[in-house]
Amino acid sequence: MPMRAIGKDMPSPAARGLETVVAPGEVLGRIGTLDVRLARDETEIAAAQEVRYRVFYDELGARGELQQRRDADHFDSICDHLLVFDTTLPGPDSCRIVGTYRLLRQEIAASAGGFYSTDEFELESLLARHSDRRFLELGRSCVLPDYRSKRTVELLWQGIWAYCRRHRIDVMTGCASFPGVFPAAHARGLSYLAHKFRAEGAWRVRAVPSRYQTMDLMPAEAIDTRAAMAELPPLIKGYMRVGARFGEGCVVDADFHTTDVFVILPVEWIAGRYINYYGADAQRFAA
Repeated sequence: MPMRAIGKDMPSPAARGLETVVAPGEVLGRIGTLDVRLARDETEIAAAQEVRYRVFYDELGARGELQQRRDADHFDSICDHLLVFDTTLPGPDSCRIVGTYRLLRQEIAASAGGFYSTDEFELESLLARHSDRRFLELGRSCVLPDYRSKRTVELLWQGIWAYCRRHRIDVMTGCASFPGVFPAAHARGLSYLAHKFRAEGAWRVRAVPSRYQTMDLMPAEAIDTRAAMAELPPLIKGYMRVGARFGEGCVVDADFHTTDVFVILPVEWIAGRYINYYGADAQRFAA
């Protein structure tokens, strides 16, 4: 997706009179020496953008016209930024960020021109079919290489869950990515999602026609399930574990050098298993 300039003149959620339930800096989860909370100031958001640059640009080969070593666009000024901190690292908190997620609530997106993912997927039709639901878009997820463990992913989900409970979110959506711009290179994984995990009925979402590429690249009977799971990116497997389904068709993002799929996750699909898994910790931070 093309890079956009940072919208410095865009008012904050609080300035627009929109609800802010989770306070910046409030801890939303903890596992061992790792904490997860929202960014509390521009310094921490800038540090998260630097982490994103290291992952998306230095490691994964994204490209764009950036004046500094930060992955930034105008959505950053209206989103909440969920951050994972390693509390054992030296220096201020801005130097301890090892993972991040960007969170955009529907009411804020509506006041600022829409969701990020509408450039790739027909999200508006989904919103119209579920006008009584409150949506949250998840995006720009990344974790530094040394922290790409099940524990870090679990902590991010602990933070997301607490955030959703506090803001009464009904549905989570967003893009998730396979590396590279050739869907055929991920034929088994994409086909597995298309045949076994595609959202149906009222939850169906398609890639926009001008960017649509098929995910159904192999017949279902030809797919080795174990091999397909092994080839899926960790973030996508994480979504699958908590009950997500995926849209129809994928989109090639040449700037980020990825092949994107769309994630649909109503909260009622995950609430029971999530509470059972995280138990008292998840409830303590979601209260």
